[in-house]
Amino acid sequence: MLDYAALNALAAVVREGSFERAARALHVTPSAVSQRIKQLEERTGGALLVRGQPCVATEAGLQLCRHVERVGMLEHELRDALPALGMGSGEADERVTVRVAVNADSLATWFVSAAAAFAAQEPVALLDLTVDDQDHTAERLRSGAVLAAVTALAQPVAGCNSEALGTMHYVAAASPAFVRAHFAKGVGARTLASAPSLVFDRKDRLQARWVRRICHRNVETPRHWIPSPNAFVEAACSGMGWGMHPASMVADAIREGKLVALVPGSTLPVPLYWQQARASPRLLEKLGAAVRAAAGQGAHALA
Repeated sequence: MLDYAALNALAAVVREGSFERAARALHVTPSAVSQRIKQLEERTGGALLVRGQPCVATEAGLQLCRHVERVGMLEHELRDALPALGMGSGEADERVTVRVAVNADSLATWFVSAAAAFAAQEPVALLDLTVDDQDHTAERLRSGAVLAAVTALAQPVAGCNSEALGTMHYVAAASPAFVRAHFAKGVGARTLASAPSLVFDRKDRLQARWVRRICHRNVETPRHWIPSPNAFVEAACSGMGWGMHPASMVADAIREGKLVALVPGSTLPVPLYWQQARASPRLLEKLGAAVRAAAGQGAHALA
């Protein structure tokens, strides 16, 4: 039998990032956490953690964390089905952590309403959200780092279901002053090659995809790197550069004249999908239902 006190200690260190914070979460001493993980590593015959700031799981450690998280969800289901079992005692009372990968623009627009609805429905569950580019969140799912993901990948990851959520439409926009300064002669390969662009991070290919669509070829553009959705919009309004913005996120700024579309009527559609394991615990199914509902409702809903 696996030592679930030790597994819970491992999962807590990975979740909290340190032995001290894990100990506080588990209401034990740091030495107790260290001893449990040491015993677990001796039993598995290898390192389960890379000690550092923060501590991170090795591949073997990640497999054990995935296991204990799934067990936690299944135990939650069992307590729902058999209330006489109660909540147990000690470390069995630990809340269930659900790890999900989501792209930054979804998190900045519609996804929080899904997270809030799920948290209100399932107060025992804690969401651990990992932010990554929509073209790369599926890799987190494939590696087992998360249990579900909002992704641009339609093809299901092995062992997962994929369900369409809708389409996020992006508009290339900049401040009126920026457009006058850099695109007075129109938007084309020459002007785009000299006008500073805004890029979220090194994985962000939206600007390049839109440029290729407009110019029918690749064009290298000067770049400012701004890894924050809100700061990204603010930078555009301030005249730093042009960028690809979720249309719903900048609708007010465009209506108020703070931003203008570089090419009116031209948007870049990015279909999004929800992927989770086929044999998912009911808790994960409830999260999926909240995500699907949020994706189709509200001012920032996906089209």
